[in-house]
Amino acid sequence: MKKNLPGTRPKILGKRILVAEDEPGVREALVMLLSLDGHTVTQASDGRQALELFKRDRFDVVITDYLMPEMRGDDLAANIQLLMPAQPVIMISAHAQTLAESGNPLAGVAAVLGKPFMLADLRDAIAQVLSDHGDSEGEAFLPN
Repeated sequence: MKKNLPGTRPKILGKRILVAEDEPGVREALVMLLSLDGHTVTQASDGRQALELFKRDRFDVVITDYLMPEMRGDDLAANIQLLMPAQPVIMISAHAQTLAESGNPLAGVAAVLGKPFMLADLRDAIAQVLSDHGDSEGEAFLPN
């Protein structure tokens, strides 16, 4: 399998993305960047709110922080997996290395990004999880 260098995948456009992040500045930055790529972004300030939004709507990708009040990101991902097993979830965390080294798989999480991350890394993660979940037909792409 050929590995792409960060930022070399084409940008995917026009997806519905749920962002769950308790830090307002990080959440607003994610929403702005994803919106600039043409995505429709719904935001939640904690895991419980994100789960309620997920139950009411359909999303192509869920991006969640790990450490949040009310419900951690891994609990959110596990709940989403129970509702929709094939739902792509990307976890973002300042503790990504610790999570990776723990040896405990994160149920329902397709990819983990360590904070801070580059926009190219986020774009790559979105492209990868959509590709892994068979959502590659009819994609709208822009070159980097």
